[in-house]
Amino acid sequence: MATSRFSVPIAALFLCGLTLAAQNQTQTQTQQPSMRQRLARLTMAGNGAWSDTDLANMAKIRDAAMSDDYALTELRHLTDNIGPRLSGSPQAQAAVEYVASEMRALGAEVQLEKTTVPHWVRGEETASLTTWPGQAAGTKQKIVLTALGGSVATPADGLTAPVIVANSFAEAHALPAGAAKGKILLLNERFDKQLAAQGNGLAAYGHAVAYRALGPSVAAALGASAVLVRSVGDADYRLPHTGATVYAEGDTKVPAAAVTAEDADLIANLAKQGPVTMRLTLTPQTLPPVTSYNVIADWKGSEHPEQVVVVSGHLDSWDLGTGAIDDGAGIVVSMQTIHLMQKLGIHPKRTIRFIAWMDEEQGGEGAETYAKDHAADMSNHVGALESDLGADHPDGITYVGSSKLADYLKPVAEVLDPIGASTLTPAEEAGEDISSLKNVPAFTPTQDSRFYFNYHHTAADTFDKVDPKHLDENAAVMAVVAYALAQSSTPAQH
Repeated sequence: MATSRFSVPIAALFLCGLTLAAQNQTQTQTQQPSMRQRLARLTMAGNGAWSDTDLANMAKIRDAAMSDDYALTELRHLTDNIGPRLSGSPQAQAAVEYVASEMRALGAEVQLEKTTVPHWVRGEETASLTTWPGQAAGTKQKIVLTALGGSVATPADGLTAPVIVANSFAEAHALPAGAAKGKILLLNERFDKQLAAQGNGLAAYGHAVAYRALGPSVAAALGASAVLVRSVGDADYRLPHTGATVYAEGDTKVPAAAVTAEDADLIANLAKQGPVTMRLTLTPQTLPPVTSYNVIADWKGSEHPEQVVVVSGHLDSWDLGTGAIDDGAGIVVSMQTIHLMQKLGIHPKRTIRFIAWMDEEQGGEGAETYAKDHAADMSNHVGALESDLGADHPDGITYVGSSKLADYLKPVAEVLDPIGASTLTPAEEAGEDISSLKNVPAFTPTQDSRFYFNYHHTAADTFDKVDPKHLDENAAVMAVVAYALAQSSTPAQH
């Protein structure tokens, strides 16, 4: 998922929430809809932009998705056989070739569209406390951490420096002048577990991820020699959480790493007692950019093949785990959309275009390239879906565009009701990659985010974290909505 570029704005939406307009208490009963009218509006969606046959096909697609192991089989290969897919890596290229071959096998028209992506390599990453209050003679304490994506390196043999702790950006900026100079700054902002447990994982992530993204620039401005950021995640299993960081233009670049929640607490506790010194070694390299590809596979429309509905996920992943929930799941449920069309012999009016985006995690180069290369025909993009929040239960459809989309989608939501996916939720974004497709109605499954950040961007993002039934539910939402948009008598309005 979900990099800093995507997560911060969409999480800000969830923080803002939805505001209900106050009703005028003096309004007469005849001016308001009756209870019967309101109930009818809720329970009688009608066919909308679809025929009885269209709705029957949606039900067939839903049921087929729930009884087909295609997505699970593809996910196992993508994660277990190919493995981590960091942009610029051999595994990323292998994934491009594999997904393209699978789409060709389904009979889709496949293109590999070239893009240029960053090539960052992790290297060694070790840390230990060398001095602290109450230290037993001749001992050290291991610190578990991981370099942030794009980080520069320490000297090859490491650096040793005092550690200074700030629990927020405000605390960091309030430090006495020169207090952080030459030191390792720990930014100890906590992930809000309670917010995540209430179903607002994206909101919790959106707040904390700013420290991962901006921490190195804040540390550099204060004269620090390196920065550690408390891991932006929910599970305290001594798992560091990686992700992209950002260096401000023209600023000094300092080494940057995410430290586990447990070790952040350890350092903060000891620092309250007296001086703490750390030895830190990070040896990442930023190599020259390389050529990579978005995989594009068209299931051609029967009446308006020039009009396109995008169904997508991002093919790259971080390198600590194997990218099962971020975003292997999004890729395979999108692949399954094409598979189900082929299996059921369905060719909707418009083209369904599968896209496996490259480089969502480190800058979104694939999406930006696509938007630029297809600018002239963007008006023929009538809808776009992206799945990039794992594979937990979807309770419906999140949509971006006109408020009229809620009424437009009601018949589709009714089809998804048997799998508990009938809610319709407005949003400002539905995915980092498809946000590059300007003025195109955008959609994503509304997924349960309570557990996603237990594993996101960590070594625990592996195949076993995916529940097959939930994966099927996500595949059903993606395929039904994609078909609905491609088959409708009137296109969705942004």
